[in-house]
Amino acid sequence: MAAKQGSDDLVARPKLRDAGQMILLRFSAFIVVASTLGAIAGPLPEPVRASAYAPVNMDEALLGQLLFYDPILSGNKNIACATCHHPKFATSDGVALGIGEGGIGLGPARRGDPDNMPPDRIPRNSPALFNLGASEFTVMFHDGRIEVDDTTRSGFRTPLDDDMLDGFASLLSAQTMFPVLSPDEMAGQELENDVSKAVRQGLITGQGGAWDILARRVAALPDYAQRFLAVYDHIDSPDQIAFTDISNAISVFVAHEWRSDTSVFDAYLRDHETAYPVDAARGMTLFYGDAGCSNCHAGPFQTDHKFHPMGAPQLGPGKAAAFETHVHDLGRNRVTGDPADTFAFRTPSLRNVMQTGPWGHAGAHSKIDEFIGDHLDPRAAADRFSAESNARKTVQLPPIEFDDWREMDDPTARDRIIQAALVRAPVILNPSDIAALVAFLKTLDDDTALDGRMGIPDAVPSGLTVGGVAD
Repeated sequence: MAAKQGSDDLVARPKLRDAGQMILLRFSAFIVVASTLGAIAGPLPEPVRASAYAPVNMDEALLGQLLFYDPILSGNKNIACATCHHPKFATSDGVALGIGEGGIGLGPARRGDPDNMPPDRIPRNSPALFNLGASEFTVMFHDGRIEVDDTTRSGFRTPLDDDMLDGFASLLSAQTMFPVLSPDEMAGQELENDVSKAVRQGLITGQGGAWDILARRVAALPDYAQRFLAVYDHIDSPDQIAFTDISNAISVFVAHEWRSDTSVFDAYLRDHETAYPVDAARGMTLFYGDAGCSNCHAGPFQTDHKFHPMGAPQLGPGKAAAFETHVHDLGRNRVTGDPADTFAFRTPSLRNVMQTGPWGHAGAHSKIDEFIGDHLDPRAAADRFSAESNARKTVQLPPIEFDDWREMDDPTARDRIIQAALVRAPVILNPSDIAALVAFLKTLDDDTALDGRMGIPDAVPSGLTVGGVAD
């Protein structure tokens, strides 16, 4: 919401030009000199500009919206992209580790289906989708296992062979191809359906492959067929609709729907005369100064898009190859094999971060102030989540049978995570400092993006339940 000028909890802030310029805070009827930028605050990012985003074809975005909410893209036709990335939960699912296939319900109410209990949780926290269409987002997923790479023929580097990537229009589009192949996310287990059977046999591309099965499902529906023919010039008949076309449409919708650049902070970056909350102003000087947050949470979207071992608590099954026992989640190391990348995870963007909890790659924190404190002192975090810790009572985990705390119960495993952490000397912040940082993070909330520009459709062409979950 736009802030009103002159409110007691707001300040009129002058333009910040050179380091060393005074920050003048007007609070009620007097002026407070907070500090000099040279002593505390580093440079603020440039405002987000329209050129950061590609133009949007609204017909393509509308097609992508329907596909995003349509369960037809899951093996058992019961899960949509929106099931785990729902606007009700700020494009995530509101829990630490979600349940995909074998789950019923939405968000924190989601549970394992007693008649089809899932064998595992999703191994990592469901990431938010804000600004993924911006050009600077060149890596995806917590471990960056897909990324832009100009040295490859396709222009992308992924776990799949490069010759399987023809037709994906963007990295965001390429990202979409993985959830539909995951047995735990959308494909279904082993021999439950034609998609999971194809995945089990290693048939992904080509006639009869998993992507082709999904494309034929979509193409068989007249509403979808007509829309694809109208949107894409290269499609002359429904039998030419490919999974890449589906993925491209979804990516355009996501890029448009959850573009986020109209927060209070954005307004301030564009015009430093804009009113800004006093407590958030103090948090901003900490964030870009002594707290060191901007060392990693840099740039207009508060991310350097790099990977850092920060000692975040590990819970749940962890991420490993299908033939391995899931125990340790080694993060970026699974992609690069570099020991220096062990337990390193991508720096997330902080846009709308106050709404996207639980936080951390495994979603161990349900309270943002506790997450900030533990993030700055990983050994303290490990101690708080050690065996029988009361901290576990706040973790939001849908109930299924799984030993979620085996890593944190193992002193050796806990120590490995701590020792790998980039932050070895804790940053000391008092509760007032943390409260100021939280106030700053609130100014990154963007109602336009949180509400969505197009919203949830009333129905989808398959006739299945919108979003895969009944109201």
